[in-house]
Amino acid sequence: MATLGLALVFGAAARVIELRPLELLHDAGNIGVFLRGYLHPSFAHLSEYAWQCVITVCIALWGTLLGAGIAVPLGLLGARNLAPHPVVYFAARRLMDLLRAVNEFVFALMFVTAVGLGPFAGMLALGIHTGGVLGKLLSETIESIDPGQVEGVAAVGAGRLHVISFGVVPQVMPNFLSYILLRFESDIRSASVIGMVGGGGIGFYLWDTIRAFNDREAATVILLIVLMVMAVDVVSSRIRRLAI
Repeated sequence: MATLGLALVFGAAARVIELRPLELLHDAGNIGVFLRGYLHPSFAHLSEYAWQCVITVCIALWGTLLGAGIAVPLGLLGARNLAPHPVVYFAARRLMDLLRAVNEFVFALMFVTAVGLGPFAGMLALGIHTGGVLGKLLSETIESIDPGQVEGVAAVGAGRLHVISFGVVPQVMPNFLSYILLRFESDIRSASVIGMVGGGGIGFYLWDTIRAFNDREAATVILLIVLMVMAVDVVSSRIRRLAI
């Protein structure tokens, strides 16, 4: 019965999105025509694009750090087994929902009006959104910890801060560090395009070259973004293996 219900849901969703796979196969040649313009990248402005990639990594780095700082208090207050009051728990949860629901692009537009165009606005946008994502992950990790360790620390007369420090943090820290590294990889990709709305970094050049139909320059930018994401993924994986 559940399988039938799920099939009906997916069937209805396919109708809503006008799913037409045969049409995609029929017109796949148009994609090839489009991609042929990107087969010969131009490296005339490689140094400028490379510097913008460095800026993009810095945006993601500080955005992830800001997000982690926001996530810690929200995650603690949004965990059912640590929240001091149901109202606090509800408020923290809804705030995390809000931060996750609003796209980084919307936050970027908001901060551009506040601090102007540039990477600072992009960093703030990524940090606020990432705070909601990491806060949600942290709160769910806290809710799944072993209560025995927490009760053991509390049984010796430890205060609430010490209970969190010695009963909760050791259990959630490995997973939370892993989440931070994974989110950093995601923020690299987000920072790569957030420049389209004035958030700084390589995204501005990506949008500018595509909009100008400068396929060769756009190909170079896309190639650098791919290489940047691959490099960050390799470095992040090694850090995760060493630190966790």
